[in-house]
Amino acid sequence: MRGQLSWKQGGFALGLVFFIAILLVKPIGVSTQFVIFDGMLWSLFSKELITQDEAAKYQHRSNNAYLNKSGGQYAKNISKPINYGFVFVLSIILGAFISSKTQGPVDTKFNKAVPEIWKKRFGDSHCKRYIFAFLGGILVLFGSRLAGGCTSGHMMSGMMQTAVSGYLFAASAFLAAIPCALLTYKGRE
Repeated sequence: MRGQLSWKQGGFALGLVFFIAILLVKPIGVSTQFVIFDGMLWSLFSKELITQDEAAKYQHRSNNAYLNKSGGQYAKNISKPINYGFVFVLSIILGAFISSKTQGPVDTKFNKAVPEIWKKRFGDSHCKRYIFAFLGGILVLFGSRLAGGCTSGHMMSGMMQTAVSGYLFAASAFLAAIPCALLTYKGRE
């Protein structure tokens, strides 16, 4: 595992990044940026989706009620997407790519597209694994938007700011995730 962080080192590094972000800029949250990206795509086909409105809090409005939230903040971010949140999400993707290319040789038992526990339950099909991972991602993103934010915003940033809602969200996430994992891998080691 040369070049890789242990889970403790990784957790500490993640906590440090969140702390610095909250201290210097603002809390981290990424699911909203997917809404912004969707709005950017939508606005390519509908010029009426976002309009400037000097009377609005953020000088932008949308004819879509969801995108008009918070005084037009989403509408403004769709109109002017080069902002902290959007650049942060792009940086996550770029950082993951750079990490994958520069980490050096990786112990193959930690570098499998289909983990052993998945193989035992569902087989070794890469395609099936990717489809389920993609569908799981869609469900997580849908739930994040339904909850008004993602785990990085609610749990990580929220707990770091000692928000009661962050602790409640974390407890709820684990109370749902543990039984779900037990059911998914029922009878497996």
